[in-house]
Amino acid sequence: MKCFTKGGRALVSAALSLTMVALASSAANAQDLFSFLWSGGYRDTVSFSPKYSPGQIIVSFGDRKLYWIHRRGEAISYPIAVPREQSRWSGVTSVSQKRVNPGWTPTPQMRRENPKLPVHVPGGHPLNPLGVRALYLGSSLYRIHGTDAPWTIGTAVSKGCIRMYNEDVLDLYPRVPVGTRVTVTWKRFTT
Repeated sequence: MKCFTKGGRALVSAALSLTMVALASSAANAQDLFSFLWSGGYRDTVSFSPKYSPGQIIVSFGDRKLYWIHRRGEAISYPIAVPREQSRWSGVTSVSQKRVNPGWTPTPQMRRENPKLPVHVPGGHPLNPLGVRALYLGSSLYRIHGTDAPWTIGTAVSKGCIRMYNEDVLDLYPRVPVGTRVTVTWKRFTT
């Protein structure tokens, strides 16, 4: 018993071809949507107060932006996630060290707040909250770093660190040597 006639095979073949085209198209659309939602990389070049010297970082929690001064009167602006209310701080510090794919160990306080946190997350792990790069600030536990949660950028959620899109911290990292001055403020800037 034959299941398909010659015409039936052509119809099935055409239907399979259309299905493959539709699947390829929806996969492309899904990839476009994924890229839109997760890629980050929203840096911009902006005018900035000429009183700041090139090469320094200004973190404005008020603007929810990190500014890297690349020439007098001009900065590259990166969106950031800022500390939650109980973790707010400000001051002048410097980049004390830099790490590629840093490992993350939650503090004892973090583990008390959330006992389900792991003891350690190795560098390069997709669920590492420090993302792909970290700039350590002074002798504190605070860092400018990437994130495994890009949807938090623009919000007040951190425990004191400055979170960036991974794509943006990859852009900033090679620009910033150890010793770079970092000013952290709640001041807002008109750019």
